Amino acid sequence: MSRNLIFYTARGDDGTTTRLGGRKRLRKDSLLMEVIGTVDEASAAIGVARAALAEAEARECLHGVQERLIRLMGHLSATPEKRTKYRGMTAEDIAWLETQIAALGDGLPPLREFVLPGSTPSEAACHLARTIVRRAERRLLTLMAEEPSIDVENLAFLNRLSSLLFVIALREREAQR
Repeated sequence: MSRNLIFYTARGDDGTTTRLGGRKRLRKDSLLMEVIGTVDEASAAIGVARAALAEAEARECLHGVQERLIRLMGHLSATPEKRTKYRGMTAEDIAWLETQIAALGDGLPPLREFVLPGSTPSEAACHLARTIVRRAERRLLTLMAEEPSIDVENLAFLNRLSSLLFVIALREREAQR
């Protein structure tokens, strides 16, 4: 028996949405929705990079990153009163990223010049994802001034994530030399 699923509600046709745990409608172009949308965009770009990578270790790492970004979007989507129910990034998540950066960066030669993205499609995809993560980081910083219940670990995670993407891009570049 086939069952038709409905993939829309039409409640957002007026340009508004709701937060997790909230009833009040907010505009989709609000700063909060801009941050969540940018994190979502970063996750999609990381997915493109992950799909282009040949190395299983880096692909698995980026899969773990995407799972954490979904959790971050849930945390940000929650009303300040409900935010503790939807855990954001933690010191453990940051330590995990730092471990990944160290492992994936091991053996890379020192940089002697600025990096021009585009030596391979996978390297370019990592750099594109990195710049989107940086934008998410900047927008989150602005949002944190309005919503002090957002922990600084969320910002630190995005900061480390851009470093991880840089390291993976360098690995891709070095693999082509």
